[in-house]
This record gives sequence, C-alpha cells and structure tokens, in this order.
Amino acid sequence: MSKEKIKPSEVIEEISDSMTPTSNLEDIQEFMKQYDLESVYREHKCWKRYITIVVSLAFCAFQLYATLSGAVTAQILRSTHLAFVMLLCFLMYPPTRKMRLDTLPMYDVGLALVGFSAWMYIALNFETLARRAGAYLPLDIFVGVVGIVLLFEACRRVAGLPMMIIAGSFILYAFFGPWLPAFFNHRGYSLERVVSHLFFNTEGIMGTPIGACASFIFLFIMFGSFLEKTGIGQFFIDICNAIAGGAAGGPAKVAVLTSALEGTVSGSSVSNTVGSGSFTIPMMKRLGYKPEFAAAVEAAASTGGQIMPPIMGAAAFLMAESLGLSYVTIAKAAIIPALLYFSGIFIMVHLEARKLGLKGMSKEELPRFLPLFLTKGYLMLPLGVILFFLVQGKTATFSALMGIVSCAILGIVASCVDIARGKSPRMPLSDFVDIMVSSARNIIAVAIACGMAGIIIGIVTLTGIGLKLGAGLIAISGGIPIITLMLTMISSIILGMGAPTTANYLITSTITAGAIVGLGYEPLAAHMFAFYFGIIADITPPVALAAIAGSAIAKSKPMATALQATKIAIAAFIIPYMFVFNPEMLLIGTTWSNVILIIVSALIGMFGLGAALEGYTFTHCRPLTRVLLGGAGILLILPGLQTDIIGFSIIVVVLAAQVVAQKIARRRA
Repeated sequence: MSKEKIKPSEVIEEISDSMTPTSNLEDIQEFMKQYDLESVYREHKCWKRYITIVVSLAFCAFQLYATLSGAVTAQILRSTHLAFVMLLCFLMYPPTRKMRLDTLPMYDVGLALVGFSAWMYIALNFETLARRAGAYLPLDIFVGVVGIVLLFEACRRVAGLPMMIIAGSFILYAFFGPWLPAFFNHRGYSLERVVSHLFFNTEGIMGTPIGACASFIFLFIMFGSFLEKTGIGQFFIDICNAIAGGAAGGPAKVAVLTSALEGTVSGSSVSNTVGSGSFTIPMMKRLGYKPEFAAAVEAAASTGGQIMPPIMGAAAFLMAESLGLSYVTIAKAAIIPALLYFSGIFIMVHLEARKLGLKGMSKEELPRFLPLFLTKGYLMLPLGVILFFLVQGKTATFSALMGIVSCAILGIVASCVDIARGKSPRMPLSDFVDIMVSSARNIIAVAIACGMAGIIIGIVTLTGIGLKLGAGLIAISGGIPIITLMLTMISSIILGMGAPTTANYLITSTITAGAIVGLGYEPLAAHMFAFYFGIIADITPPVALAAIAGSAIAKSKPMATALQATKIAIAAFIIPYMFVFNPEMLLIGTTWSNVILIIVSALIGMFGLGAALEGYTFTHCRPLTRVLLGGAGILLILPGLQTDIIGFSIIVVVLAAQVVAQKIARRRA
C-alpha cells in the first residue's frame, strides 16, 4: 500500500511534519467505504471508465443547458434528470459493498439502460401523455412499475435499507388501507392508481424534492466539486489551526471550527468526520485527549455541518421549496441555532481541556494567520460571490451559476500564473473533467433520496396519512406541547438513523413536523425541529454513523464514543425546543436587540450546562454545584426575562464563590 500523504498548505513551509499526522488517502477511502454507502462506487482503470465519463459529461451538459436556456419544461427536466441518475447509479454502484469495484457486470449495464429508458419514457412521450389526460395504457403502467422498482433498487445500493423500508411501507399502506385499524383505515387504491400517481404525477416522485434537485441543488453540488478541487478543505484546516491551534486543547477547537467551515459547503456528517478527523483526531490524542473524547468531538462537530448554512446538506433548498419560502429566509433562520450548536461544543471542549490541563500546539507548529490568509484567502471568493448574490435577492440558481463561474475563473487564472512561472497548471483540463464526473456522481444519492421522498409524499397526498400521523402524535401526548415535542424528537431520531441528509429532512418533515404545526407553532420552526433531531441520529446510539466513523480513526470503543458525542452535542437536544417556543431565534418577527439578548442568554446557559456536565469551571465542581449550574443553564435557555435573571444570578454567585474559595486555598497554601 502506498504512503501518499495529505500535504499541508504549500505556502506554510515552516510547519513541521509533526503537525499533520500521517494520513493515508487509501485508508481514508476505506473508512468512507465502510461507513458511507455513497463512497462505495466503481473506479475503473481501463477503457470502461470512459463510459462513466461520457455519461457524466452528457448529464452535466444537459443540466447546464436546461438552466441557461430555460427551454426545458419541468416534467421533462425532472424525468430526464432521473433517467441520467438511474443510468449512472447502476453503472457506478455495485449491488453490494463487498463486490469488486473494478468490474462492470453486464446485468448492471442492462439495469442501467432499462432504468434510463423507463424515466426517459416520460420525457419522450410527454405530449402524448398530456393529451391522454390520465387515461393510462397498460404499457404506461408497466413502465411505471419498472421505473419505481428500479428506483427502490438504486436506493438500496446508494442510500441503504432504512429509506427503502419506509417508502415501501407507505406503498403497502396505499394498497392495504381497507384492512387496517380505524385510525389508519382508508378505501384502498388499485395498482394503476398508485403507479400513475407516483410515476407520472408531479405530486409523486417527480414532485417538489426532485424538482429542487434537478434545478438548483445540482448546481450547488457542482459548485462544491469545484471548491474541492481548489483545495479549500486544506485551507480551512490551516486557517483554523492558525486561529485556535495554540489555545488550550487546540486541536479539538480546530476540529470544531473546521467542521463549521466545511459545513458551509458540505453536508455529510460521515465524510466531514473522516475528512477532517484524519487530521484532528490524531492531534487530539497526541496532546492528551482520550480516544473516545477525540472521536466524539470530531463526530459532534462534523454532524453540525449539516445544520450550518448556507448549504445544510441541500436541506435548505428543499425546506425553502416545501414551505414556499425564499432560500435566504431559510439560511438566515438557521444561522443562530447553528452558531449556538457549535458554541456549545466549543464550550464543552474548552472545559474538558482546562480540566485535564491540556495545552495547545507550539507556535513553531502553527501556520501564521496573516501570510496564510493573504496567500490563500482568495479560495473564499466563490463563497463570497454566492452569498453576495443571494443577499441581493437573486435566485439560488443564478447565485450557484455565478459561484461556478467564479471558481472556473479562479482556476484558469491560477493555472495561467503557474504556466507563466514554469510550473504545472494548478487546474488542468483534466480537473474540469473530474469536476463534472464528481458532480454527476455526488448528485446520485441526493436525487434518489428526493425520488424516494416523492413516493412518501405521494402516498401522503393520496391517502391523507400525514394529517393522521400528526393527529396521532397529538392524541398520544394529550395535546400537551412539551410531550408532543418529545415524541416528535424520538420519532425524528429513529427515522433519521442511517439516512443521508437530504433523505433525513424529507422523511422527518413529511412524517413528524405536522404534529408541531398542528399545535399552532411556526411551520419553519416545526420543520427545523424535525430536521435537527433527524440529523442528531448520526451521533445518537445505536446507529451513530458519524461517531462510529470517528471511533474507527481514533481506535476507540464505538458506543462509548457515541455516548460521549451525545454529551458533547447536548446543545443540539436543547436548541430545537428553544426555537419552537421562541421563534425569534429563527429571526421571525423580531428585532436585533431581542436577537442579541437571546444569543447572550443562550450562550451563558450553554456554559452553565457544559460546566454541569463536565464538572468543571475554574476548578472541579462538587455535585451540588453541578446541579445549580445545570439548573441555571436551563433557566437561561428558557425564554423569558425573569428566568434569565434568576439563571444568570445563580451562575454569577456560583462562580464568585469558586473564585473566593480558590483565593482562600492559595492563602492557606
């Protein structure tokens, strides 16, 4: 096995090799393949790879043409998008992760062509189907059945069994409604009715989720592929080392900051954990953190990347489409909860470092901020371009296109400079081909998740089960808000186990958010609540994929790591309740003065809870002190001026008492 190391930033030559733990790219890829189905794709070294390249380029060309021209109707765009996704899925993803990845069996070629043909059937016969106005022929239904069955198989390969089982259960519900108990009973639907509703109708598979995926999520995926080629991930690690690497417990704080930054362009908790964790976890262990804690910090921080705007694992776009709100509204609403989440983890890390007496890295090991930023800061420009156009009120599609254009210009300019200096171009033409292939591959899991979510949404609209589920949760809770929220939390965590980010949001928002809306709370807060707890499933036992991936790097016990990650991310279990009861946190109907007050009180509350859990502030805390700090933290987090004053007063008194006790102890010594 080759020992190809991940190189630190080229501009920081004085960084010692000890700063960056030895990280083998092949080992990282193995971690990803073990814990992330999306990473188990075929990599051909022979002529077969050109098949994937040609299809990927054609896919990207079609998407860019549809976006730039605006001449492709919605149903043709969505069905063609799914046709390319199915073609690439069966060409790239084997039936099981244990199969060889350098082969391409003929049966997968056949499935790829059949899947492509089934979904292209809609695009090629769109006018004919529209003229028949719902009078479907046996051939139409047969093609629909084939398309749906192959979508399920594609989901099994790329997204795993959980979403496949949930969507399958909904389809069975449509057929067996007449034989179900009164609460779930309905008149039942024929095969033709179910297939036509799911396959041909824009309320089914080709509904809002796949529409968002085909229109602008694909462009943001392409934008992310461009950024990946520019080396922005390494820049994030270097800049965070420069900011926090020298502080107490520096590497752990670097992990938190890096994951927050990576979350702005990526939304996969497992890939974030493995990508940045391959650097930060060994550094944390080297400075004295226990393996479980080191892995837990990285997993908790990386999971937070999915709730960090602007991308939020593509959930922001889907949430905007589902709620009929602008993308900017969703991104703005997510800012304060995300900052509180990462602040909570940062506080826990800081207190743990102080408790254990852990130091940061030496100045000789760290990059210098100003030279690094001046030399590599231009990598942030594409993100700035996107945010600028979004703030200006431009559409997400236009903003993503401008981001892609800015990335391409930066790559071309940098390559020209390299050539002028007699060096190899930083982004040769082959890199642009790789970007197209990467974009096509990365959209597969998102598109399939959107398609499967379309099945769930389609059955919900067909049978009305969504209202029944919401009413059921309210009935079980007796209409008591806090109990309803707790039941919704548990349901969302269960539904989110093992599901990709996109699928996570679509499942939880469709099935559980209705209960919160039914109580009269803000729909945006309800959707964010369900999404948050669906995401937290990545660090919550027993599945906890992100925690398990981190434990594999740290060589720690998986369940102990997951429990530690749950403790570190305690903020994630509190913040959703805060913004449901106090939607001002989501910048809904509030003023900046109120927002600042909410943030300050919440941060102090997070400190109180963190100190109670860690058992440390300036010194070790006694059991009674921990109880007081925990209670004060909860009071500060609850909305209301009186509770804030009481909680703040308790924390001030406790800290003052500890300071006085320390001074007395020093005098006696």
